[in-house]
Amino acid sequence: MQPSRRTVLGGAAATLALAWAAPRADAMGLSPLASSPSCVLDPHADKTDLRGIWIASVTNIDWPSRPGLPPAAQQAELVGYYDLAVAQHYNTVVVQVRPTADAFWPSSLEPWSKYLTGTQGVDPGYDPLAFAVAEAHRRNLEFHAWFNPFRITMNLTTDVTGLSPTHPAKVHPEWTVAYGGKLYYNPGVPEARAYCQAAIMDAVTRYDIDAVHFDDYFYPYPVAEQVFDDAAQYAQYGAGRSLADWRRDNINALITGLGSAIKAAKPWVKFGVSPFGVWMNQVNDPLGSATQAGVQTFTDLYADTRRWVQEEWIDYICPQVYWAESLAVADYNVIVDWWSKVVAGRNVHLYIGQATYKIGASTQSPEWNNLPQEMSNHLLFNSTRPEVDGNVYFSAKDVRANRLDGMGIVGRDWYRHPALVPPMPWIDASGPKAPKDLSASVGGSGTTVRWRAGDSTTVSYAVYRIPVTDKRVKPDDCVVADATNLVTTMRAVSGYQTWTDTSAGGQRYTYVITGLDRTWNESVPQQVTPR
Repeated sequence: MQPSRRTVLGGAAATLALAWAAPRADAMGLSPLASSPSCVLDPHADKTDLRGIWIASVTNIDWPSRPGLPPAAQQAELVGYYDLAVAQHYNTVVVQVRPTADAFWPSSLEPWSKYLTGTQGVDPGYDPLAFAVAEAHRRNLEFHAWFNPFRITMNLTTDVTGLSPTHPAKVHPEWTVAYGGKLYYNPGVPEARAYCQAAIMDAVTRYDIDAVHFDDYFYPYPVAEQVFDDAAQYAQYGAGRSLADWRRDNINALITGLGSAIKAAKPWVKFGVSPFGVWMNQVNDPLGSATQAGVQTFTDLYADTRRWVQEEWIDYICPQVYWAESLAVADYNVIVDWWSKVVAGRNVHLYIGQATYKIGASTQSPEWNNLPQEMSNHLLFNSTRPEVDGNVYFSAKDVRANRLDGMGIVGRDWYRHPALVPPMPWIDASGPKAPKDLSASVGGSGTTVRWRAGDSTTVSYAVYRIPVTDKRVKPDDCVVADATNLVTTMRAVSGYQTWTDTSAGGQRYTYVITGLDRTWNESVPQQVTPR
């Protein structure tokens, strides 16, 4: 059950009352938190809030920063982004592992990515996906593996000579279409769709990923005076549908087929899509948004993203709302409000894709250069829409660059405390058993807390603290609901878990520990106060 939020704004967010529903008591008969206490909380500190960064590998945007780096250098770059995420209280990384029909893991279906070594098909000397997943989980970051389904080349020529000799595009040229100076798998070829799904499922079944992530590329963005040549396939498979409906059905088949395959293999793995932000302009469809966008996903990319939410084919949608609040043709607030209404009542989370790359660097959108607080203002608007469950920022190098201190403002305004990834009760609604055998002791380096997992479903922990002078010394009120009390989260280890509070100073605290399962359901809390 998700929190219901009521925010009252007065210039900036002023107060927030949260009716917090307690996790279900576990089988050990422990008492749950008090029944739905009403807690007045800091409106700038959501306890459950997806905070993600995209780490793009295509054309070496983020990682690796250039092809041919030694394995140790590649690994150091990625860990650097992860450590940045943890330090700034992010909880999710979205890492691109199949940028152009290639792989960041040893795959029997596709060649090694050229963005690793400079030459497609060359072994980089380690398993980047295994490393990426392990290091993310070591820091308790949720790992979303980012795949591009149909794109084969990014270069300005459609010549395939640079592809690996055994690349499926060479073996099956009938699966491909040249368009706009690039090469794509044709979504209208059933064998091509099945192959793309198999390539993705190879990673799903072999690696401990938390989610499968698509971006906005399905059918390619329109190129003036060029035709996407799928007439033969349309003649063969169209079955009386219009060309546009047939193309949309091809993409729907990919979404439903892959979604079903993911859940059959690993029910806990999430499936999310980050499309272009505008489904349809209202002038072209009364169900669309009050925008005048130059591209519409429904008619131009043949991606019926609104239907995917309505049918609950995906677990989250993360529209790329890459515009400022002041842009008349595509106002940020208008688009986020539209998506909030689309997801309302659906078992689908809404995260907003944010254009960090535009801050202080946009030649076409001067508002991004003149207003350092633009991004923080986006989150302020999001706080008025309870359907918004988080944000993802493009991309990692721009989060790190922090131009105009734009992301620094976001951190100070909104990310002063850690947050948990929002749970998805339609995947799993029962949390783990409460932690047990808690103890705490004060030493020279701080207060050390020790405990064990309540059961084997515990994957990580949340640690809260309150001063012992605080009258809320029992976790049966708003202590665990209040994100300002959340100190850290950490991955579970076998046996006893220990954590030292090095920032306690001379203050005595009561510590409250909860267990978290794979999908971030939280256990009944347990507390301990050092003697």
